[in-house]
This record gives sequence, structure tokens and C-alpha cells, in this order.
Amino acid sequence: MGTVQAQANMSLDGYVAKQDNSIGRLFDWLQNGEVAVPTPAGDFTLHVSPTSAEHLRRWVSSLGALVCGRTLFDVAHGWQGRHTLDVPVVVVTHRVPTDWIEAHPDAPFFFVTDGVEAAIAQAQKLAGDRIVSVTGGTIARQCLDLGLLDEVAVDLVPVVMGAGNRPFFGEVSAEVLLGNPTTCIQGDQVTHLVFPVQR
Repeated sequence: MGTVQAQANMSLDGYVAKQDNSIGRLFDWLQNGEVAVPTPAGDFTLHVSPTSAEHLRRWVSSLGALVCGRTLFDVAHGWQGRHTLDVPVVVVTHRVPTDWIEAHPDAPFFFVTDGVEAAIAQAQKLAGDRIVSVTGGTIARQCLDLGLLDEVAVDLVPVVMGAGNRPFFGEVSAEVLLGNPTTCIQGDQVTHLVFPVQR
């Protein structure tokens, strides 16, 4: 099975969104460079620094599936049935959005109602030996608490937000020690970091 990786754009004080779920300056680095990188779905083009472009291309090419919670799915309006990264999406939810499914019959979205472990297992089947990316703090925290994460990937943005809807992982059940970063790449107004989860 592929690596299970929590991923987030994060401020220096640990936030991934403002209190109203808007992103503030956290995604500015995706449009501050000279290298054009089209998204896999072709819905828009990023413009990043050369080092960030290389990092993004490598990460995207290794990605097999995404796991998110229902809140992120709703905020993103289900990405109109096709995620920007153009991979299958597994949504952890208490209620399957049947109307949305009927409106997007060909969308590669899978709705799991029996918990995070089942969602990760479903995503790993879809991804094979590729990365399963867990996005959204609530689901990432549950994966961390359950010992399901192999890595934490952070695109660290040099901004102090001061407040937000909550830090990325929120309140975990116990302290978790991460290993030294296996990736540390300096972009323009972002540092790309990947930490292994020690077990």
C-alpha cells in the first residue's frame, strides 16, 4: 500500500484557514513565480518558483487518492465533480449526499459513512502504491490519533495569522513525535517540508 500523508498549507502559528474558512495569504505562493504549472484537471494554472514547480510536479505525479471530511467537501462545493488534482476523492461523512451524486454521476468520489479507518482503506485500494493525501484538519487529527499516518507534509507560509478556525491537527489525544524532515525545499514565500511519523 502507498504512503498515507496528511498535507496542508500552514501559517507559522499552525493555522490552515481563517475563522471564516477563507485562506488568507496561505495560497499566495501558488501565483508568485515565473514557472507555469497547469493543474492536472486543467481548471487553472499555477505560477510558482522553479523549486516549488519541481516539488509540485513530483508530488502530483506520486498522488493516488485524496481523503477529506464532509466540511471541506461542502466548502469546495464538491469541486464540481472533479478535483483539481484529478484523482479519486474519498469523503468521510455521516450522510451520503445523494442529490450531489445524482447530479455528478461520473464523478470519482466515494462517500464512506463507517469512519476514518474505512475511508483510508478505501483510498489505499484506489491509490495502490501511490500516496493517499489526507486533507482537512479534523480528518488528519483522527488519522494521527489512530496511527494511520505515515507522513505529515506542510507547505509552510511565512505569515502569522494570529487566529484561525483552529490549528491544523487541533487537539490530539497524545503528543506525537515526528522525525527529521525527509524533504526541506525552499520556495518563494513557502518552505516545503515532509516529516515521517514515528511509531
